Amino acid sequence: MDNSLLKKAMLYQYPERLPVTFSVLPAAWLKRGEDLVRLAREYPDIFPTEKIPDLNNIDAIIPDTYHLGTFTDEWGCIWSNVDEGMEAIVTGHPVKAREDILTLEIPKNRDGRLPHGFMYLRLLDLRGFEEAMVDFAEECDELQILIDKVLAYNCLQIEAVLDGAPEIVNFADDLGIQNALAIGPEKWRKYLKPCFKQMYKMVRDTGRMVYMHTDGMIYEIMPDLFECGVNMINPQIRANGLDNLERVCKGKIPINLDLDRQLFPFATPSQLDDHVRECVETLYLPEGGLGLVVEIGYEVPLANVAALFEAVRKYREK
Repeated sequence: MDNSLLKKAMLYQYPERLPVTFSVLPAAWLKRGEDLVRLAREYPDIFPTEKIPDLNNIDAIIPDTYHLGTFTDEWGCIWSNVDEGMEAIVTGHPVKAREDILTLEIPKNRDGRLPHGFMYLRLLDLRGFEEAMVDFAEECDELQILIDKVLAYNCLQIEAVLDGAPEIVNFADDLGIQNALAIGPEKWRKYLKPCFKQMYKMVRDTGRMVYMHTDGMIYEIMPDLFECGVNMINPQIRANGLDNLERVCKGKIPINLDLDRQLFPFATPSQLDDHVRECVETLYLPEGGLGLVVEIGYEVPLANVAALFEAVRKYREK
């Protein structure tokens, strides 16, 4: 993706065309192999050749948690993976009891490591989903202590690498589930909005911009994220609904729209063309505020991958 186009879309500076991000999960490269490489090479204007991996050295692009087996992160969370090239899940939660929060020490690394799920999901990874939900429901004192520890670590990580950071700094934390915010918007605003505001202010105060990926139904708090300093949000269309995204964001909050990954494996090429067209026709403004994201998993037929290449090539030229 051309970052200059993305910046223009973020700032409503009339990008020449819609910015498009076309990404492929490691598992798709592993399972589709040379067929996918050949297809990607047919669309260098959409998928830059430098992003096509060397299949003989595929491990170079596979993160630790995308490998089979288990991986323990710096917080002591144990990640388990049963499908090489796909993301693992946390199955070992180190902060099992509330009293353990009091003795929890933040990791000592200061290498800028802020992986996907660095704030809200980190709380769930440390406590486990059910225990974390009880903490939020009961609003125990230990919850705020845990939040403060995760936030302190994150701020140290940002501070450690901010001087050398790019103009657009990327963050990723899935705040929603398929049809809601698990803790509700009010508790999110009470407990988590101040965290994101503090972290993103560190970035914005240097003149840099903030890009945030977040899965799930989050349209209720997208204005809050914008207030926190996010210049562009990467939301999922299916979880949020095109009508909600139009109402909340069009002309107000720049979005890099995550096209419907749950549709890709099952649609016909014609339906995929319709999907991309409808999104662009609904959300496009000539001054900007819109980009498109296409993420491909191994379950997407090659004919559908080709159809998506063709559709974004056609409709980005508004």
